[in-house]
Amino acid sequence: MSVRTDSSSTTHRAGFACFVGRPNAGKSTLTNALVGTKVAITSTRPQTTRHTVRGIVHRPDAQLVLVDTPGLHKPRTLLGERLNDIVRATWAEVDVIGFCLPADQKLGPGDRFIAKELAGIKKTPKVAIVTKTDLVDPEQLASQLIAVDQLGKELGIEWSEIVPVSAVGDNQVALLADLLVPLLPEGPALYPEGDLTDEPEQVMVAELIREAALEGVRDELPHSIAVVVEEMLPREGRPENKPLLDVHATVYIERPSQKGIIIGPKGARLKDVGTKSRRHIEALLGTPVFLDLHVKVAKDWQRDPKQLRKLGF
Repeated sequence: MSVRTDSSSTTHRAGFACFVGRPNAGKSTLTNALVGTKVAITSTRPQTTRHTVRGIVHRPDAQLVLVDTPGLHKPRTLLGERLNDIVRATWAEVDVIGFCLPADQKLGPGDRFIAKELAGIKKTPKVAIVTKTDLVDPEQLASQLIAVDQLGKELGIEWSEIVPVSAVGDNQVALLADLLVPLLPEGPALYPEGDLTDEPEQVMVAELIREAALEGVRDELPHSIAVVVEEMLPREGRPENKPLLDVHATVYIERPSQKGIIIGPKGARLKDVGTKSRRHIEALLGTPVFLDLHVKVAKDWQRDPKQLRKLGF
């Protein structure tokens, strides 16, 4: 049993930790669990995260800024290449790297590919995080923990910690924060108390709409959807006690044939997307919202540099 001295108990730490891993490794769900609220959208579809999302964990002894990144993968489009560039740029700048590996899937080529890249980053501490432990039995979990340890030894990675967690079951999430904090540099808070993300509201609203749209179309067009919020304006002439925010947004898809899929029979699917996302937007902004959604075609936008710039990539 260790006893903290008075000087160490007053030490405050602040810094950045990024979560990396292959697509659908549980990075966004874990970020949300640590922050305690939804700052990153989640989906069962791989490559849901398309940009870095910062979630801020406030503690008396530390401020832990979590950077959720897109899944590193073998790119098939210009968008895929740019997402990979985001991941590599992020882990070059953070204080700690958390490598997420799902407990319910054996280590594969994608995990090894990322681990090899991490092995080349010598100075930054690395924590192996075995996610989704609620989906496996103790024997499977033990086997995965041994495999992760072995992977580090093979590639010359010295894990600062190997931590099994379940973000959904809230199992060992607080412990993970306790293990990440000592790896941060000493220093004052980087963000004001109460801030949970530095994500612009307009971007978060667009992401909530995309999350609802992804849920609606399931396997049909998971990567072809992009959302842009054109404007967010308070409705004029409303009494102060009954405000209404008008949100005008466009859902972009890549081909005319996809338009019918996203809109659905008699507009039913698009209406469902609007209803689901509006609830989350109102919870985020704390005000009633009128959501105006339109669907447009941006032909092959994932491969077109001009279209990617227009859509914010």
